[in-house]
Amino acid sequence: MKIIPIKYSEEKLIEQVKQQNRLAQKQLYDRFSPSLLSTCRQYIKDIHEAEDVMLVGFMKIFQNIGQYKFAGSFEGWMRRIMIYESIDFIRQKKQMHFTEDVNYTEEIHFENDSFYEVEAIQKLIDNLPEGCKVVFVLSVIEGYKHQEIAEMLQISVGTSKSQLAHARKLLQERIQTKDIINRHFK
Repeated sequence: MKIIPIKYSEEKLIEQVKQQNRLAQKQLYDRFSPSLLSTCRQYIKDIHEAEDVMLVGFMKIFQNIGQYKFAGSFEGWMRRIMIYESIDFIRQKKQMHFTEDVNYTEEIHFENDSFYEVEAIQKLIDNLPEGCKVVFVLSVIEGYKHQEIAEMLQISVGTSKSQLAHARKLLQERIQTKDIINRHFK
C-alpha cells in the first residue's frame, strides 16, 4: 500500500502544527527550511552553525506556534524568530562588538558596471566585523529601521547608524580593491 502525503494549505498546516501533528511539522519544515536557513546564513558564516541555529529556531516555532494569530505574514513571523536566534547565537559566542557612536557619514556608491555573484557578495558580508555585519543585514537585507535594530541589539540608534555606515564603507573599499585586482590580473 502506497502512502500519499497530504499537502495542507498554509492556514490548515499551521492549525495542524498547533495540534503537534508530526506530518504537518515535517511539511512546514520542508516548505520553509531553505529560506529560513538562508536567513540564518546571512548572520552566521559557518553553514553547519547556521543549520544548528535554524533547527533551534524551528523548535521555538513549534513550541510557540500558538502565539501566531494569523495577522501578517507567517513566513515573516518565522523569519523574525530565526533572526533573533541568530543574534542570540552570535551573542553567546561573544562575537558581536560595536564601536559606540563612531560618526561615519560617507555615502556608498557602487559602480554600475560592477557585477558580483551572490556568493561573492555573501563572502564580503561574512568578512565584516560581526557588529557591522548584523546591523548591515538587519538594515539593508531585512529592512529594519535603526530604532528597531537598536532595540533588538540593545544598542543606541546612533551606534546602529554608525555601524551601518562603517559596514558600507568597508564593503565599498573591498569591492573597489577587488575591482582593481580584477582589472590588473585578467
